[in-house]
Amino acid sequence: MNIKELAKRINNKDLMVSGHRTCSGCPIGIISRTVASASDNPVVVSSATSCAEVTTTIYPQTSWNMPWIHSAFANSAATISGIEKAYLALKKKGKITKEINFLVIAGDGGSFDIGLSASSGALERGHDFVYLCYTNEGYQNTGAQRSSATPKGATTTTTPAGINSYGKIEYSKDLTQIAIAHNIPYVAQVNPYNQIDMYNKAKKAFEKKGPAVLIAYAACPTNMKADPSQTIAISKLATESNFWPLYEYEDGKLTINYKPKNRIPIEEFLRTQTKFKDVLKEKNKEVLRSIQEDIDNKWKRLLRQEELSK
Repeated sequence: MNIKELAKRINNKDLMVSGHRTCSGCPIGIISRTVASASDNPVVVSSATSCAEVTTTIYPQTSWNMPWIHSAFANSAATISGIEKAYLALKKKGKITKEINFLVIAGDGGSFDIGLSASSGALERGHDFVYLCYTNEGYQNTGAQRSSATPKGATTTTTPAGINSYGKIEYSKDLTQIAIAHNIPYVAQVNPYNQIDMYNKAKKAFEKKGPAVLIAYAACPTNMKADPSQTIAISKLATESNFWPLYEYEDGKLTINYKPKNRIPIEEFLRTQTKFKDVLKEKNKEVLRSIQEDIDNKWKRLLRQEELSK
């Protein structure tokens, strides 16, 4: 499939329609529409409180052209679990005959933090659904506070850079590896700059029997304080620097889908975003070095995981 064929498929399904209020350059629409369109069956969505929820459902309008239910920050996975169980019960009684897929759409606040216990429980119980987390690296819906997905060195409203601080001092949580630890059928990292890869992984996720997790890098222009026209270019740098590797875990086997031939230094990626301007200062060069070292070590671990799972 080429990009023109993919665009035609997405537009023909039109599961998330235009008119929503996402910020200029926001990739949430690309991510949500691409993933939902990968299902060959009708899709029911549970959407946690998030940027996606508040910008697509301004009462009395909605951009969702499919069954959609709003859940609180903490319980989108619990909600979809109940819907899936109700569906199975009705199917057993013969009241529903069609095949239906189930999808959670949530941001990093509702996935890495507030909703982690609910999603972990749903994965452990083995419900048949896809969990899509788009990570824009903070609570952008409520004022750009830090989340556990916020990278080290980023300035947020709750980790501001200043005389005695360069921004967030902790590394981000690795939710992809946490999902893999549940030993579920499918987990993948995706990036909207490679839309075909994202679509193919979403299709695999829907076709698996049991839970699947997709975690998407969502470069937020408002959070990054970057030119909205540069969203996809910045997203590509995230993968070219190994900050956001493209890989998948399928039935116990880990595969790295893309290995940069000429990996760019993390500094080149961070320079595209104003939120990292303090960590790039000369006085914080050791912090920058530690960030690069962490990325390199994680990449080495991924390579080992891939080798061991062959």
